[in-house]
Amino acid sequence: MKMQILQTCAALALITTSATAQDNPMENHTASYIAMPAAEGQTAAFAEFLASAAPIVGETEPGTVLWFALQADVLWFALQADDTLAIFDIFADEEARDAHFSGAVAAALNQNADALVDRGWDDGVVANINNSDVLSVKAPVDLYTATTATYIKLEAAPGKGPELAALLTAAGPIVADTEPKTLFWAALQIDENNFAIFDIFADNSGREAHFAGQVAGLLNEKASELVSGGWDDGVVTNVRNFDILAAK
Repeated sequence: MKMQILQTCAALALITTSATAQDNPMENHTASYIAMPAAEGQTAAFAEFLASAAPIVGETEPGTVLWFALQADVLWFALQADDTLAIFDIFADEEARDAHFSGAVAAALNQNADALVDRGWDDGVVANINNSDVLSVKAPVDLYTATTATYIKLEAAPGKGPELAALLTAAGPIVADTEPKTLFWAALQIDENNFAIFDIFADNSGREAHFAGQVAGLLNEKASELVSGGWDDGVVTNVRNFDILAAK
């Protein structure tokens, strides 16, 4: 308990420092998240298409460090009637991200988007791309045992972008030290005011432990100050849970 308190206090102290001062094992890495609604009646076909893309990414994209095909999880789908599928990936650098978007999987998705994606390629895929820089991570462990993922987009309160960036950067080592069931965790910066968190878990017990953990508690404590909409409307409302279809 004493160690947990010290770690949380250290993270709070780091909020006032520059995010770039933190050790980042994926320094200079970039990320991309694309949430895509399936065309009517095409959810299963779209999911199958994305799952089949993982080996192609592995064989043709050395600069794509991590790649996940995702589908809105069963409970979320039942509650929200959400037919969203998504891709999340981490790249070694911007050149690798450019190579990904000009690669074989992107080309195949382009060719099939009119059939599989609501509103097609331009409005259903390209318009939903969120590119970001990696601020901090817990390096992936037991990647292929993961079954579920979470993506949370956060908008900083006015003038609080640097402080939110510092908090998220400081959180990476805490996740690594205190959350064995969080198999991968990444804090992302989309632009000066918009951020995101992506993480994967072996099962829902890992997700529950994460949301009951130190980093979630720290973000909850600071959300009213740092996040537009606070904890309920700025964090919880933006949680998106996914089943993992495939991974590189």
